[in-house]
Amino acid sequence: MTVELIERVNSPVLDAARAAASAAGLPFAGGIAPRDALALVESGHAVLVDVRTAEERKFVGYVSGSVHVPWATGTSLTRNPRFVRELEAKTGKDAVVLLLCRSGNRSALAAEAATKAGFSNAFNVLEGFEGQLDAQQRRGTQDGWRFLGLPWVQD
Repeated sequence: MTVELIERVNSPVLDAARAAASAAGLPFAGGIAPRDALALVESGHAVLVDVRTAEERKFVGYVSGSVHVPWATGTSLTRNPRFVRELEAKTGKDAVVLLLCRSGNRSALAAEAATKAGFSNAFNVLEGFEGQLDAQQRRGTQDGWRFLGLPWVQD
C-alpha cells in the first residue's frame, strides 16, 4: 500500500527542525519531538514510519496507523538491505516521513540513509518509542513516545 503523497509542508515545526539540522550539520532533514510528530501525523502533514523490528513492535507496542519498514531485522538487528526500496514503496520520496525507533538512534541512521537515497523530507523522531536509558539502564522512565502518554497499542 502506498501512502498518499504528502508534499513539503510549510510548518513552523518542520522549518525549525530543518534550520536546527542545517546548523548542526545533520545529514538528514532534522529531529522532531514526539508530541510534534503526533500533531504532524494527525494533521495529515506527515507519515510516521516505525523502523523497529517486527519483534519490537509485537512485544513492546507500536503506534496504530504507523507504517512499518524495519531498519534492521531479528534479535541480532541485521541491517535490512531493502530499507530504502521498501520505504519508497510505502511512502514515496517526496513524503514528509517521521522515522521512529526505540530511542532515536536507529531512526537517525535510517533518516540519513533515506536522505542519501533522495528523500528530501526524512526526519528523526527524537527520544524514540521507549526513550533513553536512565541511570539504572532502563528505558521509559524519562522520555519517549510511551513515557509522554502518546497513543500506542500492543498486541
